[in-house]
Amino acid sequence: MNATVNISNSCADNWVPTQKQCEDWLNCGLQIAQQGKPCSISLSFVDAASSQSLNNDYRGKDNPTNVLSFPAEFPSELAEQVEFYPLGDIVICAAVVENEALDQGKELTAHWAHLTIHGLFHLLGYLHDQQSNAAEMEKLEINTLEKLGIPNPYLLV
Repeated sequence: MNATVNISNSCADNWVPTQKQCEDWLNCGLQIAQQGKPCSISLSFVDAASSQSLNNDYRGKDNPTNVLSFPAEFPSELAEQVEFYPLGDIVICAAVVENEALDQGKELTAHWAHLTIHGLFHLLGYLHDQQSNAAEMEKLEINTLEKLGIPNPYLLV
Protein backbone atom coordinates (compact mmCIF):
# COMPACT_ATOMS: atom_id res chain seq x y z
CA MET A 1 0.00 0.00 0.00
CA ASN A 2 1.24 3.41 -1.01
CA ALA A 3 -1.21 5.77 0.71
CA THR A 4 -2.45 6.22 4.22
CA VAL A 5 -6.04 7.43 3.91
CA ASN A 6 -7.74 9.28 6.75
CA ILE A 7 -11.51 9.52 6.33
CA SER A 8 -13.98 11.78 8.08
CA ASN A 9 -17.69 11.42 7.41
CA SER A 10 -20.16 14.14 8.36
CA CYS A 11 -23.04 12.94 6.18
CA ALA A 12 -24.49 9.90 7.93
CA ASP A 13 -27.74 10.05 5.90
CA ASN A 14 -25.98 9.08 2.67
CA TRP A 15 -24.16 5.97 1.51
CA VAL A 16 -20.38 6.40 1.42
CA PRO A 17 -17.65 3.97 0.40
CA THR A 18 -15.66 1.93 2.89
CA GLN A 19 -12.13 2.68 4.00
CA LYS A 20 -10.88 -0.28 1.95
CA GLN A 21 -12.67 0.85 -1.21
CA CYS A 22 -11.17 4.34 -0.91
CA GLU A 23 -7.69 2.95 -0.24
CA ASP A 24 -7.96 0.59 -3.23
CA TRP A 25 -9.12 3.38 -5.56
CA LEU A 26 -6.50 5.88 -4.41
CA ASN A 27 -3.64 3.39 -4.46
CA CYS A 28 -4.59 2.28 -7.95
CA GLY A 29 -4.55 5.92 -9.08
CA LEU A 30 -1.16 6.45 -7.46
CA GLN A 31 0.16 3.40 -9.28
CA ILE A 32 -1.18 4.62 -12.65
CA ALA A 33 0.39 8.06 -11.99
CA GLN A 34 3.65 6.33 -11.02
CA GLN A 35 3.64 8.07 -7.66
CA GLY A 36 5.79 5.65 -5.67
CA LYS A 37 6.61 7.34 -2.42
CA PRO A 38 4.41 6.68 0.62
CA CYS A 39 1.88 9.47 1.11
CA SER A 40 -1.11 10.44 3.20
CA ILE A 41 -4.45 11.71 1.96
CA SER A 42 -7.30 13.21 3.94
CA LEU A 43 -10.71 12.29 2.54
CA SER A 44 -13.80 14.08 3.87
CA PHE A 45 -17.40 13.21 3.07
CA VAL A 46 -19.60 16.24 3.60
CA ASP A 47 -23.21 17.38 3.24
CA ALA A 48 -24.45 19.82 0.60
CA ALA A 49 -24.30 22.87 2.89
CA SER A 50 -20.64 22.24 3.75
CA SER A 51 -19.77 21.61 0.12
CA GLN A 52 -21.51 24.81 -0.93
CA SER A 53 -19.69 26.83 1.72
CA LEU A 54 -16.28 25.44 0.70
CA ASN A 55 -17.03 25.87 -3.00
CA ASN A 56 -18.03 29.49 -2.39
CA ASP A 57 -15.03 30.25 -0.17
CA TYR A 58 -12.39 28.68 -2.42
CA ARG A 59 -13.83 28.86 -5.93
CA GLY A 60 -16.35 31.71 -5.72
CA LYS A 61 -19.18 29.38 -6.77
CA ASP A 62 -22.23 29.48 -4.52
CA ASN A 63 -23.47 25.93 -5.00
CA PRO A 64 -22.52 22.48 -3.72
CA THR A 65 -20.16 20.50 -5.92
CA ASN A 66 -19.20 16.86 -6.20
CA VAL A 67 -15.49 17.02 -5.33
CA LEU A 68 -12.97 19.60 -4.19
CA SER A 69 -9.24 19.03 -3.87
CA PHE A 70 -6.83 20.95 -1.69
CA PRO A 71 -3.20 20.02 -2.38
CA ALA A 72 -0.96 20.18 0.68
CA GLU A 73 1.45 23.06 0.80
CA PHE A 74 4.20 20.94 2.30
CA PRO A 75 7.83 21.99 1.79
CA SER A 76 9.48 19.45 -0.51
CA GLU A 77 12.74 19.76 1.43
CA LEU A 78 10.98 18.13 4.40
CA ALA A 79 9.81 15.12 2.37
CA GLU A 80 12.68 12.93 3.57
CA GLN A 81 11.83 13.69 7.19
CA VAL A 82 8.30 12.27 7.15
CA GLU A 83 7.13 8.68 6.81
CA PHE A 84 4.13 9.63 4.64
CA TYR A 85 4.31 12.70 2.43
CA PRO A 86 1.01 14.65 2.79
CA LEU A 87 -0.67 15.03 -0.61
CA GLY A 88 -3.64 17.02 0.67
CA ASP A 89 -7.38 16.89 1.20
CA ILE A 90 -10.20 15.62 -0.99
CA VAL A 91 -13.72 16.73 -0.04
CA ILE A 92 -16.65 14.85 -1.58
CA CYS A 93 -20.32 15.76 -1.21
CA ALA A 94 -22.27 12.52 -0.89
CA ALA A 95 -25.62 14.07 -1.83
CA VAL A 96 -24.23 15.55 -5.06
CA VAL A 97 -22.54 12.26 -5.96
CA GLU A 98 -25.83 10.39 -5.44
CA ASN A 99 -27.82 12.88 -7.51
CA GLU A 100 -25.29 12.85 -10.34
CA ALA A 101 -25.15 9.07 -10.45
CA LEU A 102 -28.93 8.90 -10.63
CA ASP A 103 -29.23 11.70 -13.22
CA GLN A 104 -26.44 10.27 -15.40
CA GLY A 105 -27.50 6.62 -15.08
CA LYS A 106 -24.22 5.63 -13.44
CA GLU A 107 -23.71 2.97 -10.80
CA LEU A 108 -23.21 4.77 -7.47
CA THR A 109 -20.03 2.98 -6.40
CA ALA A 110 -18.45 3.54 -9.83
CA HIS A 111 -19.26 7.26 -9.66
CA TRP A 112 -17.75 7.48 -6.18
CA ALA A 113 -14.61 5.75 -7.45
CA HIS A 114 -14.35 8.14 -10.39
CA LEU A 115 -14.72 11.27 -8.27
CA THR A 116 -12.29 10.02 -5.62
CA ILE A 117 -9.72 9.31 -8.33
CA HIS A 118 -10.47 12.66 -9.99
CA GLY A 119 -9.75 14.39 -6.69
CA LEU A 120 -6.50 12.44 -6.33
CA PHE A 121 -5.21 13.55 -9.72
CA HIS A 122 -5.89 17.16 -8.75
CA LEU A 123 -3.77 16.61 -5.62
CA LEU A 124 -1.01 15.33 -7.91
CA GLY A 125 -1.15 18.55 -9.93
CA TYR A 126 -3.28 17.52 -12.90
CA LEU A 127 -5.77 20.06 -14.22
CA HIS A 128 -8.58 20.21 -16.74
CA ASP A 129 -8.34 23.93 -17.41
CA GLN A 130 -7.40 23.47 -21.08
CA GLN A 131 -8.34 20.76 -23.57
CA SER A 132 -4.86 19.20 -23.61
CA ASN A 133 -4.71 19.09 -19.81
CA ALA A 134 -8.24 17.68 -19.62
CA ALA A 135 -7.39 14.94 -22.12
CA GLU A 136 -4.31 13.94 -20.10
CA MET A 137 -6.22 13.87 -16.82
CA GLU A 138 -9.17 11.96 -18.31
CA LYS A 139 -6.80 9.36 -19.78
CA LEU A 140 -5.29 8.74 -16.32
CA GLU A 141 -8.75 8.49 -14.78
CA ILE A 142 -9.99 6.10 -17.48
CA ASN A 143 -6.88 3.90 -17.14
CA THR A 144 -7.25 3.77 -13.36
CA LEU A 145 -10.94 2.94 -13.52
CA GLU A 146 -10.34 0.31 -16.20
CA LYS A 147 -7.76 -1.37 -13.96
CA LEU A 148 -10.44 -1.42 -11.24
CA GLY A 149 -12.99 -2.95 -13.62
CA ILE A 150 -15.06 0.22 -13.86
CA PRO A 151 -16.27 1.47 -17.27
CA ASN A 152 -15.17 4.75 -18.81
CA PRO A 153 -17.37 7.39 -17.13
CA TYR A 154 -16.98 9.82 -20.01
CA LEU A 155 -18.78 7.46 -22.40
CA LEU A 156 -21.81 7.23 -20.10
CA VAL A 157 -22.51 10.95 -19.82
